[in-house]
Amino acid sequence: MRFPLLLLRFSGLVALGASSFPAAAADAVRPPAAEYGSLARPSRDGIGKVYFGREISQVMGHLGAGWLERPEREQEERTDLLLQALALKPGEIVADIGAGSGYFSWRMARQVGETGAIYGVEIQQEMLDLLMANMRRRKVDTIVRPILGTVQDPKLPEGGVDTILLVDVYHELEFPYEMTQAMIRALKPGGRLVLVEYKGEDPAVPIKLLHKMTVAQVRKELSVQAVTFEKVISTLPWQHIIVFRKAEGR
Repeated sequence: MRFPLLLLRFSGLVALGASSFPAAAADAVRPPAAEYGSLARPSRDGIGKVYFGREISQVMGHLGAGWLERPEREQEERTDLLLQALALKPGEIVADIGAGSGYFSWRMARQVGETGAIYGVEIQQEMLDLLMANMRRRKVDTIVRPILGTVQDPKLPEGGVDTILLVDVYHELEFPYEMTQAMIRALKPGGRLVLVEYKGEDPAVPIKLLHKMTVAQVRKELSVQAVTFEKVISTLPWQHIIVFRKAEGR
């Protein structure tokens, strides 16, 4: 395993985060003021914005897409086990938030089939262009539908998604409260919100600290949202799979 590569995951990449962040839209539902804060000086890998005591990390830019497609990724992260854990069904509607180059999008597309759909959501048009070029090459571009979202809204159809997946993305959300609210609105009643994050409890996981999260921190941040914690799936070597569920009838 090439740990130096992973330790330097974000070095030299385009970072979209900034030490001065824009205010949320006036009509957005805001969290209690105490939950957001700021640092006098951002850390090297952060944007200086704090949520529930956690500094939000910088975002990987489109120039770092090659890291997502590295040949050793499946062996290092056991991405095959993640796909098994999701247990997607034919016809399911899935949103891949921060889809990047589409590493998971095309694999999930083959699971849901022509009767389902994968919404590939990105905030960078360059990444969406790369995503769809890869989907055409994989011949799943009729199943994967690109969406250019914003830092506060994934632009998903309200109440239209069965599963929303964020793989190593939640810790980068500039507006985690607002973005999570928007994702929950997009879920069908009983739909799943699945967060995959590098294990913050494990110092042996070779990823920088701001790009890791503990289960306790994830649960704390999601405790103010209209979802219920369901389970943690512990089959992956480096990451947690943390599942939340939107209530039936909501």
